[in-house]
Amino acid sequence: QVQLVESGGELVQAGGSLRLSCAASGRTVSSYHMGWFRQAPGKERAFVAAIRQSVGSVDYADSVKGRFTISRDNAKNTVYLQMNSLKPEDTAVYYCAASEGYSGVYFWTPRAYDYWGQGTQVTVSS
Repeated sequence: QVQLVESGGELVQAGGSLRLSCAASGRTVSSYHMGWFRQAPGKERAFVAAIRQSVGSVDYADSVKGRFTISRDNAKNTVYLQMNSLKPEDTAVYYCAASEGYSGVYFWTPRAYDYWGQGTQVTVSS
């Protein structure tokens, strides 16, 4: 089992940058598929980015491709989400999640993930 704690969310102006961190304890992040999701008020939780266990291949939602980067630091047991060129529509609570294995479930769906952090608020002002 793994425990996840997100940090780094704050209020930022449009065009700015933030780096979110997801610190894991209990097991190493490299043993899981790790993902970032976000949820805006009144909307469903949406996929942002994922990084595969071991090999570390990555995927992004079309809405963030070219602006966001997911990475993993095995020594610090932490996953990051670097967010550049932020837009007001990026405003949401951002969640880190870990999957034991996708087992035929699409990786961009929340139910593919077994463990979740508490979330961190990102607000982008126009």
